[in-house]
Amino acid sequence: MPRIEKKILVTGKLTLITGMHIGGTNSAMNIGGPDKFVVRQSKDGYPYIPGSSLKGKMRSLIELLDGTIKATERPGRPISYGPTDDSSTRAGKLFGTVHKDESKQHPSQIIVRDSILLNPDAPCFKNTDLPLTEAKTEVAIDRITSKANPRTFERVPSGAEFKINMVINIFEGDKEAELLSTLKTAVKLLEDDYIGGQGSRGYGQVKFEDLNFAYHTSAWYKSEVEKIDK
Repeated sequence: MPRIEKKILVTGKLTLITGMHIGGTNSAMNIGGPDKFVVRQSKDGYPYIPGSSLKGKMRSLIELLDGTIKATERPGRPISYGPTDDSSTRAGKLFGTVHKDESKQHPSQIIVRDSILLNPDAPCFKNTDLPLTEAKTEVAIDRITSKANPRTFERVPSGAEFKINMVINIFEGDKEAELLSTLKTAVKLLEDDYIGGQGSRGYGQVKFEDLNFAYHTSAWYKSEVEKIDK
């Protein structure tokens, strides 16, 4: 395993331009309430963006841009599509790969932490149907019978802000500029796409703001340890 040279700490803010639905448990469903709930923190009930959702979306957008999504053909079944297992691709280098040949696997070099709600007291939450969320009913129409099938989604409203917290590990021999470029490209792609469900209906448009890149080198960690020892 190569030696780690530095960690790049990426912080900032993600603001919802339109309402967002990232699904959580339906165990608390009430009669007359939403059919689909958002994911919330257990400690305070605040909605949040799971790091896995953010990381997976950015990865898939990079793979779509580069045409590196893996297609798997199986006899008698439709072609399935999934993450690339090619560690030489941009997505593979930053987000990691899983390969049946362990020698060809590449660990993820980015840590994407859960994005925590920053502004629970903001005006966008003052008149919501539910605590910190709104309810929006969507209707699917059967093209043959014209029967309506309404479903109500819980959404985090437009104007909600979430903390961005990511870490890129830079190892000896890595092309740091390439890894950073991949992340910045993923951020711009996501702003022109969506996160969560029902994106084609307008949900999940976001904007990244105030992104900051802090560099913690191996020498920095050594100096911090010396401070602790004193």
